[in-house]
Amino acid sequence: MSQQGYVAAPPYSQAQPGIGGYQGGFGAPPAQPLYGHYGGPPQGFNAPPAGVMKSPPTSPAGMPPSPVSSQYNPSVQQNGAHPQRYASPSAASPPYGQPSHSVYNNMASPAPPTQQLANQMSAMNLGSYGKSQPLPPTSSVAQQHFQTPAPAMGQPQMHPAPQAPHMASQNQMSPPQSPLTNMLASGQPMGGQSMAGPPMGGQSMAGPPMGGQSMAGPPMGGQSMAGPPMGGQSMTGPPMAGMNMPFPGPPPSGGFPGTSGGLAGPPQKKLDPDSIPSTVTRLGGHVFSTNMRGQVPPLVTTDFTVQDQGNASPRFIRCTTYSLPCTAELAKQCQVPLASVIKPFAKLPKNETPLYVVNHGETGPIRCNRCKAYMCPYMQFIDGGRRYQCSFCNCVSEVPVFYFQHLDHMGRRVDFYERPELSQGSYEFVATLDYCKNNKPPNPPAYIFMIDVSYTNIKSGLVKLVCDELKSLLEKLPREDGAEASAIKVGFVTYNKVLHFYNVKSALAQPQMMVVSDIAEMFVPLLDGFLVNYQDSRAVIYNLLDQIPDMFADTNESETVFAPVIQAGVEAFKAAECSGKLFIFHSSMPTAEAPGKLKNRDDKKLVNTDKEKTLFQPQKGVYEQLSKDCVAQGCCVDLFLFPSQYLDLASMADVPSHTGGSVYKYNNFQVATDGEHFLRDLRKDLQKSLGFDAVMRVRTSTGFRATDFFGAIYMNNTTDVEMAAVDCDKAVTVEFKHDDTLSEESGAFMQCALLYTTISGQRRLRIHNLSLNCTSQLSELYKCCETDSLINFFAKSAYRAILNQPVKNVRDILVNQTAHMLACYRKNCASPSAASQLILPDSMKVFPVYMNSLMKTAPLVGSTELSTDDRAHQRLSVMAMGVEDSQLQLYPRLIPLHNVDVSREAVPDPVRCSEERLSDSGLFLLENGHSIFLWLGQASPPDLIQSLFNAPSLAHLQQEHMFTLPELDNPLSKKVRTIISELLEKRPNSMKLQIVRQRDKLEMLFRQFLVEDKGLHGGASYMDFLCYVHREIRQLLT
Repeated sequence: MSQQGYVAAPPYSQAQPGIGGYQGGFGAPPAQPLYGHYGGPPQGFNAPPAGVMKSPPTSPAGMPPSPVSSQYNPSVQQNGAHPQRYASPSAASPPYGQPSHSVYNNMASPAPPTQQLANQMSAMNLGSYGKSQPLPPTSSVAQQHFQTPAPAMGQPQMHPAPQAPHMASQNQMSPPQSPLTNMLASGQPMGGQSMAGPPMGGQSMAGPPMGGQSMAGPPMGGQSMAGPPMGGQSMTGPPMAGMNMPFPGPPPSGGFPGTSGGLAGPPQKKLDPDSIPSTVTRLGGHVFSTNMRGQVPPLVTTDFTVQDQGNASPRFIRCTTYSLPCTAELAKQCQVPLASVIKPFAKLPKNETPLYVVNHGETGPIRCNRCKAYMCPYMQFIDGGRRYQCSFCNCVSEVPVFYFQHLDHMGRRVDFYERPELSQGSYEFVATLDYCKNNKPPNPPAYIFMIDVSYTNIKSGLVKLVCDELKSLLEKLPREDGAEASAIKVGFVTYNKVLHFYNVKSALAQPQMMVVSDIAEMFVPLLDGFLVNYQDSRAVIYNLLDQIPDMFADTNESETVFAPVIQAGVEAFKAAECSGKLFIFHSSMPTAEAPGKLKNRDDKKLVNTDKEKTLFQPQKGVYEQLSKDCVAQGCCVDLFLFPSQYLDLASMADVPSHTGGSVYKYNNFQVATDGEHFLRDLRKDLQKSLGFDAVMRVRTSTGFRATDFFGAIYMNNTTDVEMAAVDCDKAVTVEFKHDDTLSEESGAFMQCALLYTTISGQRRLRIHNLSLNCTSQLSELYKCCETDSLINFFAKSAYRAILNQPVKNVRDILVNQTAHMLACYRKNCASPSAASQLILPDSMKVFPVYMNSLMKTAPLVGSTELSTDDRAHQRLSVMAMGVEDSQLQLYPRLIPLHNVDVSREAVPDPVRCSEERLSDSGLFLLENGHSIFLWLGQASPPDLIQSLFNAPSLAHLQQEHMFTLPELDNPLSKKVRTIISELLEKRPNSMKLQIVRQRDKLEMLFRQFLVEDKGLHGGASYMDFLCYVHREIRQLLT
């Protein structure tokens, strides 16, 4: 019953002649691996408990079938298989010079015997997903087809859908060949992965990187890790179907696979980068029905449509694994974190049904008497429908008289399909007065615009830009579907060292200004006329927005306050008895004498020391109390920053990051080049669908519970997640721990309940339910992992950990846990194979590329070249991200545009994020949700440049060409502009287009996003990181 995942077997972990080692950025591996929680006690690496190999259950969760019987679509790309769609490069690049020979310390165990080394060298292959016996199924893709669930509650037997052709080939599995016979991998790789192809020229080969550092730990830190530079191969040549790729024996002395030998000779074959796992995947148009328990959803990078049939859509909840380990011991052994990423307000595409709203009148939602879980599809009705058993705590409750309904012959209520709370995974309840503050219905929320009118903002033109934009933007305030106008009220404040409030009551002919100069004791000088309905007061507001830029045109005041501004907003909401949002436009560090005054504490000497963590910590005191006050009042803060130097973002962003707010940052803002970029952000932010004054609680069935929460949230106690507001892009990552044994038969359930106020002032409960499988088999757990959710969890836990411990320790822990998870799989789930093979679980085969990318992000790289504010900003924005956004942040999309088919609507498929993929005559678009670049190869054809820029060649491009594409009337220009505008529309944040010519100074900025290559500020290439992890795994297993 063994199972084998993705196999990669160059002589990883082997020291090679002519190679230096990793320098000590990650630090020497701890004597004993640290796992689990940051700073938790280290545990040993245990053997699996006896009896682990019990066959997995196949219960379908008691889920009702859909009215339309749609078994999970066989062709949906599940999380295990990542097909690649691009041609292998040709071997046309010249070999590079030989690296210098250097002394090194081997970081692995003592050197292996010569025979083994020779075996490994001869066995250099990159196998397909290794073969195993037919059960349990190797691929998570095949999962639904190999198990036919037993019918639940009279559910009609669902027959496995016909297998796709590539799935059939997966089942003919033979044990791997001996490594001594070149280990030719036969059979087609999983998921139709086309991986072979001519070997690459100039590719730095597995094994430690070149250069003369000592091998003290994984490659992180500032030193350069030389090694042959990547060549820009041409990307032609058809991909080959199978993976039959023998490698030659050991290279002649002085050479190394990947570099040319000292003397000319036959070219060496090299490790093909195409054959290491890739995240690049594009599939779409499939329907994902949520009618089965523990079903792994499609990847976030694919297009799919969800049919809610009893479990919440993956747009709302994604989990790190869909098969929880039955015991805490098993969880401890595999080290796979158990967590879910919940995005309660996620946007649904137009072709999916919005959530149904259930109104039970004055009685309110029906809840379990004991654990207070809300009525959901997992409740079991008994006793002829008079009572129901809660699936979370097993308590039996009476069904209220008004809610009684008979059961059919299957034991299911007759009105099953008429009630969303019985047949849907996600729905809303209208809340009663019991759920409102002081048992009074809430007022509609308000937006207050607070503009810093100090010297810098007036001179840069920002104040005028904001005022002009607000005139049109206020027409588009969010409103309920079907409502004629928005119920949201608006107010205006300007400030420098003092605050100016404006009375814009509709009866006035001119707005009135009131100044509050006593900023230590903040109060709102007027109640009536400050927060108004925009439609009623439009003329007065227009008048005010016209006057503000002129009123302060001659200001010399450069000092500002900040904390009193937020305090004023909270007081205004208190006086109006409503919740709401502050939009603050601010440019510099608040240095004026006032509460919350900040001082410059940016000290580059702290980088890479134990005190580096202080750079990320907010200054204590005023801002902590302010966060508490904001959350209590339901006051969310969105902060737009326009700094020209350090402004202590860690402290200033503390309130937004605890109130469900966002922080936007525009360094050295200029209206001409950054104005449109900022306005796109403001428009998106103002029009987002959101809920106010929210409290979220996650309930689980017995045996496990939520223990930790990450996000732009505030926690007053251990269970309630409080958010002054929650919008469609904010996600909360929740970690779970066992408190008892879970049962394979009954599975595990979770329910996320969010109580919030709508934009029209109605109190509602939004409920998301999810059912998971439980397993006592590690292979089943690994098969149901979701890499994108795992990396979201690791990013957030690492970014929280750097507040309390040195960055270097956090990087060590990340590498350790990666190695530990993969070593446990190798030891307990994979078929026996040569130690030189790197074997990855099918569902996690791209995990190392994400992990390596995470360790190269600004917050985790100890480099003095990076701005402290930028590092703090990235840390805080990732803390609130959902799975889709964190995936894109860590693995940007690199889209070739030079051969785009202008007649097709689809965006071209992305290629791998590496310099190898760029070609001198190419044109590439790179985006990661925050930055977008158009890269022009130096040999770009003149007709291409003419079509896009109306310039005869690259050399003719002027500075003004570098931020926008002119609107030209030709197919290519239209196509490229359409692709860019679609991306800008789709992403939560605006992105400023930067046009980069190959070998320009700006290209360095672009290159730091090529995450498969070595990091600019330190950090290994993907290939080198794989070797390092492989070596760590072997150490754990010996």
